[in-house]
Amino acid sequence: MEVYLDNAATTKPCPEAVEAAVAAMTENYGNPSSLHRAGLNAQLVVDGARKAIADSIGGDRDCIYFTSGATESNNLALRGASAAYGRKNKKIVISAVEHASVEETAADLEKKGFEVVRVSPREDGRYYAADFVNACDDSTCLISMMYVNNETGYILPVKETFSAVKRRYPHIITHTDCVQAYMKLPIKAGALCADLISLSGHKIHGGKGVGALYIKKGVRVLPVVTGGKQEKGIRSGTESVPMIAAFGAAVKKLSPTVSERWDKVSGLKSYLLSKLRDMENVTVNSPEDGSPYVVNISAVGKRSEIMLHFLESKGIYVSSGSACSKGQQSGVLGQFGIRDKRADSALRISMTAETIEAELDMFCEALSEGMEKVRG
Repeated sequence: MEVYLDNAATTKPCPEAVEAAVAAMTENYGNPSSLHRAGLNAQLVVDGARKAIADSIGGDRDCIYFTSGATESNNLALRGASAAYGRKNKKIVISAVEHASVEETAADLEKKGFEVVRVSPREDGRYYAADFVNACDDSTCLISMMYVNNETGYILPVKETFSAVKRRYPHIITHTDCVQAYMKLPIKAGALCADLISLSGHKIHGGKGVGALYIKKGVRVLPVVTGGKQEKGIRSGTESVPMIAAFGAAVKKLSPTVSERWDKVSGLKSYLLSKLRDMENVTVNSPEDGSPYVVNISAVGKRSEIMLHFLESKGIYVSSGSACSKGQQSGVLGQFGIRDKRADSALRISMTAETIEAELDMFCEALSEGMEKVRG
């Protein structure tokens, strides 16, 4: 029996998503830009998914633009908004714990003449809206802040921050990377005061290779990819109809049960923590009030990579942090005060509502065995 506990890296596609993708490949295989019936049928599939995603965040379907994934969505948000609004206002504010697709894009913009301010948590390991507001000024064109941290599950104060920023600096464009929050927390664009929202398909039981960017009406984003004018010229390139169909199908399935699944996974997190509590040299790094879908721990004294492969030998799959970091420390844990041996021994357990207690039992048993057998 394999135990898959790396759902923050990717999720298994749900049957509805697989069925929708297969139908798009075998039945509605036309190019959405073609003017004949086959093209129209493919376009209807894309439009249906666009509406489902828009409805799920309380937005207009004309505000949803499909991309190849959240990495591209984040790039488009930062590069596109800074190009549109950064001619005079050359300052960007981000959190210091962003995904690499935001951090590295911001770093590249920094090289191109933008000032980038990275806001760190306070000494208590928490973020406060006031710190982001104070980092902004009249020369700021954009603020980007993830909703749920992908390594620890920490929930950042996006709503409080964006609403406060908009009150003081209404010209600032607000962007949130919602990859680890979408279909887990209720997300409404208006309530978050978000101008731009990045979403991913494969984190919500859809398929890999598709994402979306919500762009509020009236907000300008200049394209990064140009060509055939697809997605109203914001993101050129023939749409991946099968993956878009899978994305939409997953959203339709999950949207009605966001709260129900949150409660179920919260119970699983409590169960896991109760079992970890009695293990010597195992420390929980995730906050109690964080997302239950992500639990970060440290098997102190055992290097992450070595423990990860020991667990893998038992058929148990977890990660040592963000999958995009390929096992390298991203520095995010250090921002939250998790350093040295604790950071070197960090493991991320990420669940879904399909996870069962028996799988967590197997993980804990293997972890306990690893604590005894694994060297350094």
